[in-house]
Amino acid sequence: MPVRVSPSRQPWNKGLLVGQKKPLEPKHVWSIRARLEIAGSKRDLAIFNLAIDSKLRACDLVKLRLDDICSGLRVRQRATIVQKKTGRPVQFEITEQSKNSVEAWLPSLRAAGSRYLFPSRLHASPHISIRQYARLVHRWVESIGLERAVYGTHSMRRTKAAQIYRKTGNLRAVQLLLGHTKLESTVRYLGIEVDDALNIAEADRALTAPVAVDELWSIIGTIADIA
Repeated sequence: MPVRVSPSRQPWNKGLLVGQKKPLEPKHVWSIRARLEIAGSKRDLAIFNLAIDSKLRACDLVKLRLDDICSGLRVRQRATIVQKKTGRPVQFEITEQSKNSVEAWLPSLRAAGSRYLFPSRLHASPHISIRQYARLVHRWVESIGLERAVYGTHSMRRTKAAQIYRKTGNLRAVQLLLGHTKLESTVRYLGIEVDDALNIAEADRALTAPVAVDELWSIIGTIADIA
């Protein structure tokens, strides 16, 4: 009896560069933002700015609702959401640029009667999908001459966190801002060598000590140049 051999399936990641995605540099943030402003892409500009500010995972960003960041007709300065992955709350600051871009986008949302900040154009889904968001990120990076394979949705999440770490070396603050439950996760996420992280912690215990809320927002203020 002949034996049927099923055709071999090609790995989904064949020919693709997978693994940790690079964060955007400040010059990349400014370039993409400028292009979106010139193009008048109100929705994309709001997504881009909030992605940088919030440092949220894609699954949480695409599901943001109006009442998550707005009080009535006003965009709040800070917002708190419960993360899908961990079930834990995480707070983030909404900078003036993000506030302005969201407020410019709000009339379109209210006209459409959407509860979600970034509604899908497909009737089957109330908000854009993670895949749609990933395509937007690739489009943004390609528009300024960067390789799409090197960047992804986690690039948006890592961008501000990486800048905070570079300027302050405060792992504990970055851990809180990313909503990680363990400091080790933050070390891996930032791509820091474990030995380097241990040396930092031993050199200055304050950098891994608990961070007060007021101190946390003060730390965020040190990287306003990329917001």
